Amino acid sequence: MGAASQIRTSLYVKMANVEAAFKNLHQDLLDGCKAGDQRAQFQIYKLYYKAMYNTSLRIVNDTMEAEDIMQESFLSAFEKIDTYSGTVSFGAWLKRIVINRSLDALSKKKAIFEDIEPHIGIRDDSPDDQMRKEEVDLRVEEVKEAIDRLPDGYRIILSLYLLEGYDHDEIAEILKISSSTSRSQLSRAKQKLISELKKK
Repeated sequence: MGAASQIRTSLYVKMANVEAAFKNLHQDLLDGCKAGDQRAQFQIYKLYYKAMYNTSLRIVNDTMEAEDIMQESFLSAFEKIDTYSGTVSFGAWLKRIVINRSLDALSKKKAIFEDIEPHIGIRDDSPDDQMRKEEVDLRVEEVKEAIDRLPDGYRIILSLYLLEGYDHDEIAEILKISSSTSRSQLSRAKQKLISELKKK
C-alpha cells in the first residue's frame, strides 16, 4: 500500500471515528426520543436546557422570552428529531434551532442591524482576536454585562463569535450576510464594547 493510500485510509478511519463519536454521545437517549420516550426527552432536556437558555438570552436579551424560545426549541427538536442525521453533535444541531428561533423573535420586533452604520467599503484588517490589554484583564461577567447593554446588532454578532464560537462563514450563513460584512460588523461591535467597558 502506497503512502497516499495509507493517508487516505487513516483519514477515513478518523472521520468514521468522529462520526461515531457524535452518534454515540447520548445515543441511547436520542434513540429514546425518536421512539417518543418522554423520560429520554426529559433527560436530554436536563442535559441541554441551561446552555440553550443562555444562548437565546444572549441574543434576545430578555429572560422570559429566552425561556419561551428555549422551550419551543426543544419541542421543535423533539418533533423533528428524525431529521437529525448525526453528522454534527446533537448540541450543535439544537443550538442552531435555538439561534434561528431567537433571531426570528428579534426580527419580529425590529430589523436586527438597523442600529449599525453602513458597512460598504469597510475592511477589517485587524486580526479577529486582537483585543487591547486592558479589556483582557476584565472579568468575564463584566464583559457579558457590557455586551448585554449593546444594541441588538452588535450584541448578536459578539455573542455568536465570542461566546458561541461560530466563525465568520457560519455567522454569515446564520444572519444571511456576507463573511466580509460579518468581519466589519464584529470590528465595530468590538469598538463599541470597548467604549462601553471604558464607561465603567
